[in-house]
Amino acid sequence: MDRVVIVGASLAGWSLARSLRSRGFGGSIELIGEEPHRPYDRPPLSKAYLAGDLDLDGISLLVADEDVPVTWRLGVPAVGLDGTSVALADGSTVTGDAVVIATGTTPRSLPSAAGLRGVHTLRTCADADALRAAFAPGARVVVIGAGFIGAEVASTATKLGASATVLDAAAAPMEHAFGPEMAAVVTALHGANGVPLLTGVSVAGLTSADGAVTGVSLADGRTLPADVVVVGIGVVPAVSWLDGSGVALDNGVVVDAAGRTSVPGVWACGDVARYPSARAGGPIRVEHWTHAREHAAAVAAGLLGEPAEYDPVPYVWSEQYGVMVQFAGFVRPGDEVEVVDGDPAEYRFVAAYRRAGKLVAVLGARIPRTFVRLRRELAAG
Repeated sequence: MDRVVIVGASLAGWSLARSLRSRGFGGSIELIGEEPHRPYDRPPLSKAYLAGDLDLDGISLLVADEDVPVTWRLGVPAVGLDGTSVALADGSTVTGDAVVIATGTTPRSLPSAAGLRGVHTLRTCADADALRAAFAPGARVVVIGAGFIGAEVASTATKLGASATVLDAAAAPMEHAFGPEMAAVVTALHGANGVPLLTGVSVAGLTSADGAVTGVSLADGRTLPADVVVVGIGVVPAVSWLDGSGVALDNGVVVDAAGRTSVPGVWACGDVARYPSARAGGPIRVEHWTHAREHAAAVAAGLLGEPAEYDPVPYVWSEQYGVMVQFAGFVRPGDEVEVVDGDPAEYRFVAAYRRAGKLVAVLGARIPRTFVRLRRELAAG
């Protein structure tokens, strides 16, 4: 193998290039990215970068003295795949001995948001730039979705002087991930910081005037006035460019434990890939920073013929209203949860989740030592 083409120039794609070089691959690596920027870190987009505390250089994934030679093709998205040949939007084609799909995800939006000024999703630095400009002091911000992105954006909006309200269709924020007991702690965290949280509500649409959003209409007949609306209702795999390629798709690109797709010579890693997991009890797709980096390293090993069986314990962190929240594992309805350290009322605690007596997940805030110990127990099985 002399030439690897990586489609996607974010964390997973860049981590793959780094891993290939660190393992001694001396061939050509071509990195294709839809954005004009070289790889940068996305987690700060809803936090420090959005707040204006970091610039693009401050979130760059490239280290100035790091020798990772690649050929860059930036600002030109991939539009098709035929075997190991990638068609680009500028009409050119790039062919490799192997192609790795690392295109990640794209945010969901609302049909009623099309073309309206003041409605935002958050995925790129350009999205964050536009959102920061909209978060003027006193601006009325409605965040649709109380997941990690929604909570982080609401936290940053209040820091910048805007007035934020958060909506979620679930009975409690993050209930599907944390269970009802710990979701109540997240609810309290919003309230403790003066951010109204409306749960169990459905959005009927958006109101507007002169092409700009003016409010969010709820299914119960209420309308919340808004100068800015942030839609944080999840993401979908960025796979539309693979139509007709023969690559098997099912909530992402279907891969085996090493990262191979259904097309010979084509691999996938990161948020876009759906891989088999014995820990999860079936195929899963994970959308977290740690996964993107670690999965890329495993796929790099597989590309070079090294053993590559990937099935770690998923891990994610979030910072909301100055509180660092960490989570690892899988939670299912009926799992028992016990606070083993600290006090949730102080937003300083560690909770362990068990299923039939076995540790299956851990959630922590501001007690890193206990969290790390239990996370290691999870990884050890």
